[in-house]
Amino acid sequence: MSTRVSNAAAAMRKAPRQARSRATVDVIVTAGARVLDKHGWAGFTTNEVAQVAGVSIGSVYQYFPNKLALVDAIRRRHFDDVLAVLQRAHDRRASAGRRLEGLIGDLIAAHRDYPALHRALLDLPDPGGAKDAYDAFQKEYLRRYALIVAACRGRAPVKADTLTAQVLSSALEGVVHNAARRGLLGDPKLKRELVRLAGTYLEDHRAATANVRS
Repeated sequence: MSTRVSNAAAAMRKAPRQARSRATVDVIVTAGARVLDKHGWAGFTTNEVAQVAGVSIGSVYQYFPNKLALVDAIRRRHFDDVLAVLQRAHDRRASAGRRLEGLIGDLIAAHRDYPALHRALLDLPDPGGAKDAYDAFQKEYLRRYALIVAACRGRAPVKADTLTAQVLSSALEGVVHNAARRGLLGDPKLKRELVRLAGTYLEDHRAATANVRS
């Protein structure tokens, strides 16, 4: 299955078809993420995005009719980046501990470059269709976490994994986002503690489930 749950081109004025055009759009969206991370929605301007991207303001508007369309593309890329992290964790051939280490390391890395971006994204106005994209993301996000839970236990997914995934994802997401706000993502102790938290939860949950069945 594709790691993408959204079509950013839906909000764009012109979909890039050639490699050069796609590269330009990528640069613009990356610059937009930097500006949004730095200033938030209140200070987000297409003029600064163009300056950071090293392109003309006309190039920005060639692909994005307004800044709402641009932030929608930033939001959708963030969704795709997070889902890619979960896909790598599921696909990784490793023990449960190593799988969790990889997952948590990638989650921290995904938030380290733009630590304020997630909160800025939460503050954005809905450009139209964003709720549908978010709902699709949340559904796929939880499904992939459930697959990771099953993989850590060395078996096929079962229905109960969904609730376990909900608790695990909420715990990891909450700590990572809080650490991003406090500037603690670079602390190596954060990763160690999160790996221990996740591993202990999964092991304790498995033991409790086994006791209920016995």
